[in-house]
Amino acid sequence: MTGVTLRNERMTIEISAAIAAIGAASAIIGGAIGTAMVQASVGSAGIGLLAEKPDQAGIAMLFLVIPETLVIFGFVVAILILLGAGLI
Repeated sequence: MTGVTLRNERMTIEISAAIAAIGAASAIIGGAIGTAMVQASVGSAGIGLLAEKPDQAGIAMLFLVIPETLVIFGFVVAILILLGAGLI
């Protein structure tokens, strides 16, 4: 791995490990932001559905839970990035 040595060789930062960590963090953050944006619109539509048809609560909950898979996919991608970089 490529390393950069800072002051008096006390601290070595591996650039590839830092880039992998940033990539893993951005995968999780991207999934979380995407989920938040989708759940904002789906949640308000679900509340509107429940106001008109209270018997449709299961469908409203299902549509609210489906976007959570984006966060799970982001977490899996982050794990794969960290495994590929040898950090886990």
